[in-house]
Amino acid sequence: MRIPEIETKSSSEIKSLQENLLQEQLAYISKNSKYYQRAGIDFQKIKTLEDLQKIPVTTKDDLQQYNDDFICVPKNKIIDYVTTSGTLGDPVTFAMTEKDLERLAYNEAISFACAGGTENDVYQLMTTIDRRFMAGLAYFLGARKLGAGIIRVGAGVPELQWDAIRKMSPTALITVPSFILKLIDFAEKNNIDFKTSSITKAICIGEPVRNPDFTLNTLGEKIKEKWNIELFSTYASTEMATAFTECEAGRGGHHHPELIIVEFLDDNDIPVKEGEAGEVTITTLGVEGMPLLRFKTGDICFHHSEKCECGRNTLRLGPVIGRKKQMIKYKGTTLYPPALYDILNNIEQVENYVVEVFTNEIGTDEILIHLAAKEKSDALVKNISDHFRAKLRVTPTVKFVSSAEINALQNPEMSRKPVKFIDKR
Repeated sequence: MRIPEIETKSSSEIKSLQENLLQEQLAYISKNSKYYQRAGIDFQKIKTLEDLQKIPVTTKDDLQQYNDDFICVPKNKIIDYVTTSGTLGDPVTFAMTEKDLERLAYNEAISFACAGGTENDVYQLMTTIDRRFMAGLAYFLGARKLGAGIIRVGAGVPELQWDAIRKMSPTALITVPSFILKLIDFAEKNNIDFKTSSITKAICIGEPVRNPDFTLNTLGEKIKEKWNIELFSTYASTEMATAFTECEAGRGGHHHPELIIVEFLDDNDIPVKEGEAGEVTITTLGVEGMPLLRFKTGDICFHHSEKCECGRNTLRLGPVIGRKKQMIKYKGTTLYPPALYDILNNIEQVENYVVEVFTNEIGTDEILIHLAAKEKSDALVKNISDHFRAKLRVTPTVKFVSSAEINALQNPEMSRKPVKFIDKR
């Protein structure tokens, strides 16, 4: 699949296309969205991308409190129902029409192509396609649109994954990157020659494998040290129904301007400058069932606008620094969970972990690490504490638990993806 022509055009041409598509989406929303009809928006005054700042932002709380009012089609046009977690407890429902599913397939097909994918690839899908989970469905539809093969193995179970690899010879994995380490560990313990397998690359979902400067982080380095496959980061969410996927240059996830408008906002909903971290805020284009205007995702990223060596001239997203609601304030220090993961991934004795944050009796955040280790010792606790103090100026509490307990924490019943962070605040 060729690079979509718009993605190689000049910045002014890309902006012009987006403004035309925005007008179409606004006209549709003004007629069909109960929520935005009562939001006090003067749709006639929104002509340019800059005019978006005249529209109030949409939050996850809005989606949860007024879920049905965002749906713009009658029930008989809804083909698929997707849910995502909400901030107030109950899941948020997303209604998708036939047109939306086609858009989702197109998005994932060009995203796979961005990561070097062709019709000759066979993708092994290591995430669920059931439980109303959009991601698994998107990957399946995208591979089909690309003309590639896909093996729907689902999450976990290294033995089953290796059996599929041996029998069906996939070329690529779609997986949470930390699971690749579990695949490697299983292969080493069971004399599987993984280095000569059919796998050449992995589409990495849910966890970053790069630092903000695009160098591999500890997790990425650990994978590459063991298994020399290509790692492609991808960032997406149910609300945007669009992915930002790396090309082979590995310099950030590429924006598909025909599908989505993206802003990066500060705490006052003002766009940040390039070089400053901002909250990813999206306006969907071409969505029929449940379009969104200026939806704040909660994810904090840097963005980059210089032309990529792959030929695309689109904006690129850096790795997610953290989620705004997961920000930890600890004795004057502000940090996000990925910074904690990077330290733990770099300590050899650590086998697996879950980070828990809670509020203590005086109202400040405390960090508890549930840890499965090769050997429990005071020396390991001191080593972990020393690393945290040196790099983050914090000292967590460490609680040793079994691998089975960690597995139960990471995979609660009905969870659709692994849990590494538990927020009890």
